[in-house]
Amino acid sequence: MELLSQLINIVDQNPDSILVMRQQTEQRLPLHQHDKAQLLLVYGGIAYLQTEEKDFYIPSNHYIWIPENYPHNLMFNSQDLFIINIYFPGEKENGFYDELGIYPVSKLLSEMLSFSEKWQGDYHKGSFEFEFLSILKKLLSKENLKKFSIQLPTTDDQRLNTITDSLRMRLHENLSLESTAKLFGMSVRSLTRLFQRKLHITFIQYIKMLRIIRAMELIKTTDLNMTEIAYEVGYSNISAFSNNFLQLTNMRPSEFKISS
Repeated sequence: MELLSQLINIVDQNPDSILVMRQQTEQRLPLHQHDKAQLLLVYGGIAYLQTEEKDFYIPSNHYIWIPENYPHNLMFNSQDLFIINIYFPGEKENGFYDELGIYPVSKLLSEMLSFSEKWQGDYHKGSFEFEFLSILKKLLSKENLKKFSIQLPTTDDQRLNTITDSLRMRLHENLSLESTAKLFGMSVRSLTRLFQRKLHITFIQYIKMLRIIRAMELIKTTDLNMTEIAYEVGYSNISAFSNNFLQLTNMRPSEFKISS
């Protein structure tokens, strides 16, 4: 809790400044929030942002915009993950800046970040750095990029968490609603209702997202080819794997490999 208090004090001690932090200071901290909005950029791996309602997956070369006073915590596993945090003064803004969202880092944004790669610390109004970063922020809403859409709903239902933990460990198997219900001594109807009531998602949709998330991790952390990865996460058809990957991430697996 002391580390969390220190972080919040550092972020919010100068309400009108823009703060740049390149250390991975928010990793594994409890759910927290700050008065400043946050631009969190991820390079070299996959980060996981947990909120009260969902788990968000942020692949390499993507950023997440976190509105001011939005409870969250960050997790990641990759040793080579590099994160940039830019905290902006809280402002009453509508639309883009009011919503949490994950987007790809565009070529223009990448060039602006490269220009400012040595900046760290607080920058105040009137300084060149402050004005530059303010323009960077305004750019985000003007690019009209498509959101990255993999969001896993969460629940405090212990029985359902036991089921989903089991599913994560058996993605290579032929998972079905019927076999899962039988394994946990439930009827198909009861398991269907449990997913819909607690997670607001179907069993099939949940499995599809789990498989694509696991595929992203394997693309980043292994030398397996796409066919091997497809089989590893439960697809016998490489075309179906590629189409589902595209549907959830807005890119083909091969494109994701290049971007990561």
